[in-house]
Amino acid sequence: MATKIRLARHGRKGRPFYHVVVADSRAPRDGKYIERIGSYNPNTNPATIELDFEKALNWIQVGAQPTDTARAILSNEGVMMKKHLLDGVRKGAFDEAEAEKRYEKWSAEKTARIEAKIDGLNKAKEADKAQRLEAESKINEARKEAIAKRIADANAEAEAANAEEPAAEAENNETEA
Repeated sequence: MATKIRLARHGRKGRPFYHVVVADSRAPRDGKYIERIGSYNPNTNPATIELDFEKALNWIQVGAQPTDTARAILSNEGVMMKKHLLDGVRKGAFDEAEAEKRYEKWSAEKTARIEAKIDGLNKAKEADKAQRLEAESKINEARKEAIAKRIADANAEAEAANAEEPAAEAENNETEA
């Protein structure tokens, strides 16, 4: 039986969520599968991938063929790298300790890149928040100044009206007398 490692789509319209499954190559996309080995959520930034590393590596070693997207996910998680290194050990290119050392080095670099991306996203979010807060405070200051100007104008008009009233009353008193 030809087996494939592929994605089975779940989730609502516009919000996909995938299960990484091992299935017979003739089975439909969301149909019957042999084993579920992980999940993939592209809705988060960076995408969330949960994968049973040992099961995935075992299926790859026994001949399961990943689809293009599944291969990218497996490669991202290091399954393909580990398979490549184990093939090198099997062929005698280097020993298992060297293979493990190379894998750990690759894994550490990968983790550092992911952490750097997450930190960059958090810094960008904080900078955007600070920029929006500053813009909002400028708008609030402009509003306060406009309100203060209107109040000052209203007070000036009221004082001018009050100043005109005594003069008008004095004129009325003089004409009556």
